[in-house]
Formats: sequence, C-alpha cells, structure tokens
Amino acid sequence: MSRRDERGSITVWLALSSFVMIFLVGLAVDLGGQVHAHERAHDVAAQAARAGGEEVEGSAAIQGHDLAISPAAARAAAQRYLDAAGVAGTVAINDGTTITVTVTDSYDPQFLGLIGINRLDVTGTATARLVRTLGGSEQ
Repeated sequence: MSRRDERGSITVWLALSSFVMIFLVGLAVDLGGQVHAHERAHDVAAQAARAGGEEVEGSAAIQGHDLAISPAAARAAAQRYLDAAGVAGTVAINDGTTITVTVTDSYDPQFLGLIGINRLDVTGTATARLVRTLGGSEQ
C-alpha cells in the first residue's frame, strides 16, 4: 500500500483563513479608532462651545438684563480652543444666547490603508446655551 504525500494540502485553506482573520482584526481596530476620533471631535466641539459661551456681554449680567453672548469674543475664544486642540472647525452664534461649534477631523487607518483607504473623516458638533438661573430655576 502506497502512502499519498499530504504535505501542503491545508496550506491554501490556512493562508486564506489567516488573511481573512487579519483583515477582520484590522477592520475592528480601524473602525474602533474612527469611533474614538469621532468622540474626540465631539468632545473638542463641546469644550470649544463652552469656552465661547463664557464670553458674555459685560454690563448686561451685572445690571440684571438679559444675557447675551459677545459674538466676536465668543468666536475668538472658541477658535483659540480649536487651534490649541489642533483641529479645524466652525463657530456659529444663534439668537445671541447659543453657540454651536462643529469640528472636522480625520482618522488615519492602520490596516485599511492596505486596501487603499487612507483617511476616515469625522465630525463633531456641540451647542452651548446661556442660561440665567436664580435659585436653581431658569429665568
């Protein structure tokens, strides 16, 4: 009885399944990285909106009048925060009491670059609103 040489018979299956597993792990790593970048963009937008929202018209608060965001100072403060964080973004003032910041950033994939995906764009938007309270109640 002759023995058939079976060396190498599983090589194609092993190579293909190994490639698929590496691709799936890489996909999980890169999509997780994109989610993290999206969360960071939202966090930076929220902090920039907060920084801009602190810029109120000086005398209105002291005299007891309605509060309003100082548009030029708020834009400048939010933009300084974005610049310090190293991201691009836009700042909008609405109704004199609301500031909205939108951050645009990107994530550079580690594994998806092997198949030609070299950049994943992310955005984050946050809004801060001036609220006047007295005794814990909005006025």
